[in-house]
Amino acid sequence: MDSSKPPASISCVVCAYNEADSLSDILRAVGGHPLFREVIVVDDGSTDGTAAVARSFPDVRVISYARNRGKTHALSLGIEAASGDHIMLIDADLKGLKASNIFALAEPVLDGLSGVSISLRANSLALYRALGLDFVSGERVLPAALVKPHVAHMRRLPRWGAEAFMNGLITGAGLPIAVVEWPDVFNIRKAQKIGAWRGTLAELSMTADVFRVLTPVTVVQQTLAMLNLVSWRTAPRRRSRPAPVALTQLRSLLFGES
Repeated sequence: MDSSKPPASISCVVCAYNEADSLSDILRAVGGHPLFREVIVVDDGSTDGTAAVARSFPDVRVISYARNRGKTHALSLGIEAASGDHIMLIDADLKGLKASNIFALAEPVLDGLSGVSISLRANSLALYRALGLDFVSGERVLPAALVKPHVAHMRRLPRWGAEAFMNGLITGAGLPIAVVEWPDVFNIRKAQKIGAWRGTLAELSMTADVFRVLTPVTVVQQTLAMLNLVSWRTAPRRRSRPAPVALTQLRSLLFGES
């Protein structure tokens, strides 16, 4: 990292719908994190006390509204409210997230090794793990300037079309992508949260929304374009390039890592 330049600021945006059971763990990992300028939780019309959980963390800004509008709408509001140079998006339905995972996701972008970073979780689909990139991962770091001009358009997209849309912005700008492995972080599947039948229907609805944003042909084209942009990968216990000195020192201070 160039020490002559001021460090880039990061806004963390967490979108949540009925995630009261998992949100506390997420906010313990991101709340007060030294890399963040701010943490914004968007409560997407939850009915289970999600907003109350978020408000119990004094340093967290909460945006809440009564009617569930879908993840894409919630993301558009969080991105619009963010004031950082970069935006880190974190899903609220994660298990095992730690502050050190936040460092790992931010490192390649802050160090200038990539323009964007995307997580590869422990239980990402086998196909994504084989390819080395989870195209629909909800955990990513992006330049605010890439996404902020498009928040109005995002509100017109399907409920689950955000990741496909953002992928298009990334490939259109030709931004190098860092894939950051999170070997101990799991996404809680919808079948675990709402039952096998309803969870399967929800997963199918998410897939259908992708194809409302992209055609099957453009899905293939976008996939190939993103794979071509992958310029940096981590291994579960060994980074392929050294971390920037400032971040290494900060991690050592907070976590006793070297």
